[in-house]
Amino acid sequence: MKYIFVILILAATFGSTVYAQKAVKHTEEAAYQAPDNMIKKIEQKTEAEWLEELGPEKYKILRQCSTEPPFTGKYNNFKGVGNYVCAACGNVLFSSETKYDSGSGWPSFFAAVEKGKVKEIRDTSFGMTRTEIKCAQCDGHLGHLFTDGPKPTGMRYCMNSASLNFVPKE
Repeated sequence: MKYIFVILILAATFGSTVYAQKAVKHTEEAAYQAPDNMIKKIEQKTEAEWLEELGPEKYKILRQCSTEPPFTGKYNNFKGVGNYVCAACGNVLFSSETKYDSGSGWPSFFAAVEKGKVKEIRDTSFGMTRTEIKCAQCDGHLGHLFTDGPKPTGMRYCMNSASLNFVPKE
């Protein structure tokens, strides 16, 4: 009887922890959030409109927070000079000047082009705590931020190629 009681307590504790983790997933803002007057938000679109505009691959990543397999994205080994913009709305996010080869299999940057262009969100999915990066203009999922990047920032913005478009410098 004592063992049944212990098992019930453990099950209740584990269940409430899992529920709490799901409840906070993608809801807790982390670090810096730009004031609303700094970000030009785009008008709301339905999920059907996003799917039609983006196509299945980009929709899955940008709107459903999926991730492309490592070493498969078109920008992983890309060396062009210019800017990387959000594939959903065109918001300028990263410069080729901050891109580096992290060896992770995804395009990596040590800084965003300017504060307020991306949003940092606490992500507790898959049993771990990470910082999700979203476009501040359209809320599209871009990738994740890690603290193992190079100097001067020590940051690694690990982005999905499918969430980006490249605009060459003129």
